[in-house]
Amino acid sequence: MKIKICGITNISDALLCQNLGADALGFILYPESKRYVSPDAVRKIVYQTSPFLMKIGVFVNEQSETVNQIIRACSLHGAQLHGDESPQYVQQIHHPVIKAFRVDSQFDFSVISGYSNCSFLLDTHSPEVFGGSGESFNWDCIPLPLRPYCLLAGGISITNIQQVYQNIKPAGVDLSSAVESFPGRKDPEKLRLFFKKIEMLRATEYRS
Repeated sequence: MKIKICGITNISDALLCQNLGADALGFILYPESKRYVSPDAVRKIVYQTSPFLMKIGVFVNEQSETVNQIIRACSLHGAQLHGDESPQYVQQIHHPVIKAFRVDSQFDFSVISGYSNCSFLLDTHSPEVFGGSGESFNWDCIPLPLRPYCLLAGGISITNIQQVYQNIKPAGVDLSSAVESFPGRKDPEKLRLFFKKIEMLRATEYRS
């Protein structure tokens, strides 16, 4: 299970996540977000981190040309789309795409099959924000065939990561608010404890 830490806004948080073993970092390039970071700042962070660490730009209902331009300019590995982007829109992005779907009790999982050539992320539906709510949805509703291929977000923290790791078993998880001191600034101790928990879960699985 891969670990993506989202909402990175500064180099110290990026390097700490890298050193603790994160697989990917996410940069919120949506100006209305509390965790927004400018493309210029993203580019500077990217150039100071390992080329083997995935760097993903997060966009919401942005013009496709702008998404492509920012990804190129910032040397990002791909785009994570958190808005109402259609399958046709996804085809206009010339880089790897993670399409986010906001899940509530009425969500129709069959819509995911309409999207091709992209990965998908399941997040909690919120009427106020497009992501980063810190709230989880009922993960048991995720169809079993989808679980090994999905990225999971929304309220994931040290308190429930064992359930996610052992029962849901997604391809990866995406955290932001659970490891923050405040929006846009990560908490070093929360990060260390979370990755220590991940190491323990992996070691337990290996021994078994």
